[in-house]
Amino acid sequence: MRASALEMFRRLGASASGRWLFSRLVCRRAPYFATIAPRIEELEPGHCVVRLRDRRRVRNHLGSVHAIALCNAAELAGGLATDAALPPQLRWIPKGMQVRYLKKAHGTLRATANVPRVDAARGPHELHAKVEVHNAADELVFDADITMWVSPRGSS
Repeated sequence: MRASALEMFRRLGASASGRWLFSRLVCRRAPYFATIAPRIEELEPGHCVVRLRDRRRVRNHLGSVHAIALCNAAELAGGLATDAALPPQLRWIPKGMQVRYLKKAHGTLRATANVPRVDAARGPHELHAKVEVHNAADELVFDADITMWVSPRGSS
């Protein structure tokens, strides 16, 4: 049986090098996230913080962080927060995402996701991961509402 992301983060997340390694392992499992070189800073049930550095490979033609890089960071944070909130008998998949680009994104960015408490007895249902991305000055530059489909493992 493989360790859950939350269990692995609890083992590795206490140090900067452990968080770096955990972030690399997550990107190895889901390679598209590696395109933004994220650092998972915090992970607990229903909560995740991902750091995204502003560098050339994530910029658009205007010199700010690209909209899709922000979406990628939001999906990573929202997915990990959801995963950490679910009991082992449940699984999730993103079903949709509504986003707002509020300000040009520059510098190191922090994507913070929060997910409500999960009722394990409830049948298949939607769950909303709310994600906010702030810049180094703590200004809100982007937010997202990610609809997650939650269902029992082994169902379609």
